Amino acid sequence: MKEKIKAYDNVLDLIGNTPLLRLKKITQDLIGNFYAKVEAFNPGHSSKDRIALHIIEEAERKGVLKPGDTIIETTSGNTGFSIAMVSVIKGYDCILAVSSKSSPDKIDMLRAMGAKVYVCPAHVSADDSRSYYQVARRMHEEIKGSVYINQYFNELNIDAHYRTTGPEIWEQTAGQITHFVACSGTGGTISGTARFLKEKNPDIKIIGVDAYGSVLKKYHETKEFDADEIYPYRIEGLGKNLIPTATDFDIIDKFVKVTDEDSAHTAREISKTEGCFVGYTSGAVMQAVKQLAEEGEFDKNSNVVMIFPDHGSRYMSKIYSDDWMRAQGFFDSVNTEETQKIEYIK
Repeated sequence: MKEKIKAYDNVLDLIGNTPLLRLKKITQDLIGNFYAKVEAFNPGHSSKDRIALHIIEEAERKGVLKPGDTIIETTSGNTGFSIAMVSVIKGYDCILAVSSKSSPDKIDMLRAMGAKVYVCPAHVSADDSRSYYQVARRMHEEIKGSVYINQYFNELNIDAHYRTTGPEIWEQTAGQITHFVACSGTGGTISGTARFLKEKNPDIKIIGVDAYGSVLKKYHETKEFDADEIYPYRIEGLGKNLIPTATDFDIIDKFVKVTDEDSAHTAREISKTEGCFVGYTSGAVMQAVKQLAEEGEFDKNSNVVMIFPDHGSRYMSKIYSDDWMRAQGFFDSVNTEETQKIEYIK
């Protein structure tokens, strides 16, 4: 009898069970043990594969999503790519309303996956008719047989990570995790993972990473939405100008804010020290861990797990472009331009 060919049926079978990587070089001056959950190993190269598959399959199970329907979503890029990928396999049309803050690389990737893309201005209020929230909602109202994923206000966003990311981290650390650090945008990743981990051990500290220009940290501390906190910032997929119900603020112990500039340079540092080519929010979470270490948050027995949400290839025209970094004013006497230049042989 011939051996069975060992192959996956499609890319959706590759979602989840991403590796945990011990960080050694970038953390060599920090006290504690530091690990990254590298979500770029998902087939769509980000943690958003998990929620796209879970939400769509739940909609199918409930009969909300039927053959020939259209899936609509708001996205900074990663969720959109994951939804477009799932739509390709399952045969749905896909329409995405994208923030203009998203890198051109991400937008091109969405188009390459067959999605129809609407690019909406990033720096308008959430209730502005041009915002990507309102554009997606309008598309949903106009298109018969459409389903709006609405990740910011969808409890299934949390549930996807409760069912997958949390158990994976618990198993990979043999239950020895002491701190979980993750960027907070929609809040699904940090909330779902934290919910599972806290059930296993309520002493695990859950730390969210927020951006300057976002309202999340202050809302967590005061339960007040302060519009004066809002101003433009560059990091994609981190922070918000509204309060997502997919964030369980009660389960998060504290928030740390990071700057656009520090996060960009730290992402580059990860690539050069750990050989792990990561995105902007991975730089943000690593920067937050550095700041926490400086504040004395960790000791020699700390086992700190952070989420590296996506892959660096989606930021070639942004944080990995010297021209873009220069245009943002991110190079100075401390953080200088790349010394390794390209040399052309004639």
